[in-house]
Amino acid sequence: MLKSKILEEEVKLRTRKGKDYQLSDNEALEVIASYAKQRKQSIDAYTEAGREDLAAREKKELELINQYLPEQLSREEIEKLVGDVIAETGAESLKDMGMVMKAVMPKFKGAADGKLVNEVVRSKLG
Repeated sequence: MLKSKILEEEVKLRTRKGKDYQLSDNEALEVIASYAKQRKQSIDAYTEAGREDLAAREKKELELINQYLPEQLSREEIEKLVGDVIAETGAESLKDMGMVMKAVMPKFKGAADGKLVNEVVRSKLG
């Protein structure tokens, strides 16, 4: 399924970038991270619905997908990086959250869940 998702994205981009276009490593990483996020959402949905059998299957697939992703940063590492970005940008309140997120997300490059980063930024600015 993962290979299929990567090829699907490649074909989609070929219509804009030429018939011989191949995904860069960063683009492939984005596809893999997106697929992992879908699996996490499925796990949550199946768990809420009491379908542990389906959630277990999704967890196994997620374990395989995670082998292709960079090692995820800990919450402490994320908090430190977010703190550094807040200091660099001079952000002071939740109004500056978009600016901070825009500056911080490229630094993580798939090594942190966007939802967790959002949570940390919100707590530091709030």
